[in-house]
Amino acid sequence: MLIVRKAAASVWPRWDRQSGAVARPGIFATAIRCFAVAAIGIWVAAAQEDPVDTERDAAIRAPEELAAARTAPPTKEMMVAFYGGAPYTYPSRVTLKKEGVHDFAVEPVEWRGEPFNDPIYYGVRIVNWFASGRTGAMLDFTHSKTIGELDKEAGFEGLINGEPAPEKARIGDIFRRLEASHGHNMLTLNGLLRLFDLNPRLSLYGGLGAGINLPHSEIQLMKGGGRTYEYLYTGPAAQALIGVEFRIPRMSYFLEYKFTFAHYDVPLSELDGTKIGLFADLFRQAQRWWSGEPPPGGLLSKQLISHQAIGGLGVRFGASAAPTPVK
Repeated sequence: MLIVRKAAASVWPRWDRQSGAVARPGIFATAIRCFAVAAIGIWVAAAQEDPVDTERDAAIRAPEELAAARTAPPTKEMMVAFYGGAPYTYPSRVTLKKEGVHDFAVEPVEWRGEPFNDPIYYGVRIVNWFASGRTGAMLDFTHSKTIGELDKEAGFEGLINGEPAPEKARIGDIFRRLEASHGHNMLTLNGLLRLFDLNPRLSLYGGLGAGINLPHSEIQLMKGGGRTYEYLYTGPAAQALIGVEFRIPRMSYFLEYKFTFAHYDVPLSELDGTKIGLFADLFRQAQRWWSGEPPPGGLLSKQLISHQAIGGLGVRFGASAAPTPVK
């Protein structure tokens, strides 16, 4: 029991008696936690003797058709899936430009993801596999977080409030907030390819996609200007992914690695978001853009490159009949 408790302490949050603070696990520990939960789910599912629900499953269980079933393509089907995970985002360069006031850059800005702190890291996707069963399309929404490490020191260059920026400074001396903690949100449309079957129930797949960023931007300087605290469209996003899918009747477990890129141009509106939320905030942003109104706080730019490890569960439906093996 002592060994189990020590192992769990490295992964799960724990209370430090001396400091009175809650010690949070690091990024690698949270990734281990994600994969451990998904692996346990797959192990439990594999041990179950569930009834088959497709002709493909029946063929797999028939010894005389086993060889054909191993090479037969998967069926046309759809899947709705949910997932959790953990990201790592590389340090990046942040610039802020406001005519006559600011024109500075800070580098490097480190980011933390806190995937298991509220609001947690999560994703939702809809997958449609085409008639061949080997190619498909996916609409993927990912809710991650990027929180600037304000206690870190970084290099500055340019002008801040019309004066030369310090060569070195604590980021928190310039920014009161620099984060997207209610969502470094990415919506992408992806093409998928089932690469090959590791066994009749286990498939390796890959994909590429592109889309848009819809973060909840939370940005404010220490001196001058108000707080920007709303959902905004900030630019394009792209991702590449590779994963393993484990199929049981009607459901699929999956483990996946994603490499994501997001370009941010954040118009600092110095406004709080609407009570309605995402769609109302975006409509208000579109109105400002249409009127040609410049953002009162200037334009903040950055690029976010991330590794993301995820695990999830999907429900499959609408499958067509599996091809009849040729004897």
